[in-house]
Amino acid sequence: MIIVTGTATARPDSFEALLQASLDHVARSRTEDGCISHSVQIDAEDPLTLVFFERWRDMAALQLHFRQPGSGEFIDAVKTYADRPGTLDLFEATAIER
Repeated sequence: MIIVTGTATARPDSFEALLQASLDHVARSRTEDGCISHSVQIDAEDPLTLVFFERWRDMAALQLHFRQPGSGEFIDAVKTYADRPGTLDLFEATAIER
């Protein structure tokens, strides 16, 4: 499984637009093959920062996701509405049976 975490911090005047673009991206991503989960939350310590958490079946599914037109549109929205560069981190994980 691939885990993706990321952040995007909006300018005060663009928060609502960035939030809507993020919610649209999450909803679109959840329909893609290989998406286990995809979510966005508002950071409790910095209410202008959005935090993303995603789980993908494998790297092939994630790479296909990155090639989708909607992913490019979302990156453009982040560039338009963000106050500063965000973060994006990828992790390979194996579930531990309990």
